[in-house]
Amino acid sequence: MRYRYLRFPGGKTKTVTFSYDDGLQTDVRLCKILEKYGCKGTFNINSLWLAQDENGYNITKEQLNTVILAGGHEVAVHGAQHVAPGNARTVDALVDALQCRRELERMTGRIIRGMAYPDSGITVMNNGTSYPRIKSYLTDLDISYARSLAADNDRFRLPEDWHNWIPTAHHDNPNILQWAKRFAEMDIDSFYAPDRYPRLFYIWGHTYEFERRSNWDHIEELCRIFSARDDIWFATNMEIYEYVKAYEALQYNVDNTLAYNPTNQTIWLDSDGKVYAIAPGTTVAMK
Repeated sequence: MRYRYLRFPGGKTKTVTFSYDDGLQTDVRLCKILEKYGCKGTFNINSLWLAQDENGYNITKEQLNTVILAGGHEVAVHGAQHVAPGNARTVDALVDALQCRRELERMTGRIIRGMAYPDSGITVMNNGTSYPRIKSYLTDLDISYARSLAADNDRFRLPEDWHNWIPTAHHDNPNILQWAKRFAEMDIDSFYAPDRYPRLFYIWGHTYEFERRSNWDHIEELCRIFSARDDIWFATNMEIYEYVKAYEALQYNVDNTLAYNPTNQTIWLDSDGKVYAIAPGTTVAMK
């Protein structure tokens, strides 16, 4: 065995996910667009803003369940009061994240473990805090991943640090259509062996931006580019996290001829160009 790579469900080589912040009424329209094209998204909610909304600007508790979750999307933490952890005292940012998680769980009846950093997130540090400290308390709060920002790139890589998950691009990045088309057309299996690792395209933003710019057709064009392909897995942020962690839990013998799956989901992998599907609790022989 020279190279072994994760493959997404169905043996697919690529995955696409969307992440939208603040929990706004315009999120409802985006949910319907994503579903139209078979895409999935994560919606990061400010729980206190939702609870105290008097103008009908924010999404409602009912819509969290009947629109977002019912559409196969994810609800995630964005801070009860939208506090950037890098700019706050540790205790204040910790409480903001914990309060948001608790309130969202009570509203949805779900376990909420994902997050997107509000405002400047972890890109600016003040009040004696640091990224290691933030990562430590988020881990203690059972926040499995947290999306960062301000580093758009076209590397299409899975995150190296789940608490500093850098997205591919904001939807208004001037390069995004070019990058999306290149990503969609990539034939990973035809690459030289060291480059056949899985690829991720991660789009983020705020749905009010489409309303302000009157360019809802922009997100539809992106969805069309991706949905035309049959080698892309559309997933929420949490689905990607959980699948990668399950892949990393696979166990192998010394000779790399056997793979055992101790998890509760089927995991796909590529071993030297041959794709294997390993069902839960089973061992597969690899040639």
